[in-house]
Amino acid sequence: MESFSSLFKKEHMSELVLVILFIIYIILGLKTPEPIANLVDTLVGKIAIMVIVIYLFMHANPILAVLSLYVAFDLIRRSSMATGFDALKKYAPSEEKKMSQFTAYNQFPYTLEQEVVAKMAPISKPGFSISNASYKPSLENTYDATSI
Repeated sequence: MESFSSLFKKEHMSELVLVILFIIYIILGLKTPEPIANLVDTLVGKIAIMVIVIYLFMHANPILAVLSLYVAFDLIRRSSMATGFDALKKYAPSEEKKMSQFTAYNQFPYTLEQEVVAKMAPISKPGFSISNASYKPSLENTYDATSI
């Protein structure tokens, strides 16, 4: 109760005005303007807002600090809705969803070709070494070309 009564003192009038503005912002549900939304909906913008909230927690009235935390999250949410990032995150498929769909499409039955190839005799058996050939290859005239 002490923090609420200290808000009405003359030296804390700016904090009271800020509380009133925050309450109006929350109640009216105003759309965030596009230029502000573009600034807020970046990593730097979100970090700047959180730094301001932390500053208010350290130096302002606790009621103002808690209210500013709520307003900050609401501002970030409204900004992502205004820029379209929120819809993109909701409706655009993630890589995991895409990969699960691709694996579902790539499930084929065991085909006749795979069965025939599996039954074929392998070209070389494991542990079988190829011996030296009984013939010797001969080269034609290379016309001063270098050998590889």
